[in-house]
Amino acid sequence: MRNILAILMLSATFVLAACNTVQGVGEDIGSVGRAGEEAIN
Repeated sequence: MRNILAILMLSATFVLAACNTVQGVGEDIGSVGRAGEEAIN
C-alpha cells in the first residue's frame, strides 16, 4: 500500500511540474509575439 501511495505522489509531482513548464513556455511565446508586434508598429 505504501508503494502505491509513493508512486501516486511522485506521479502527481511530475504532472504539476509539467504544467508549470508548459505555462512558462506559453508565456515566453506570448512575450515574443508582443515584442514582434511592437517592433512592427
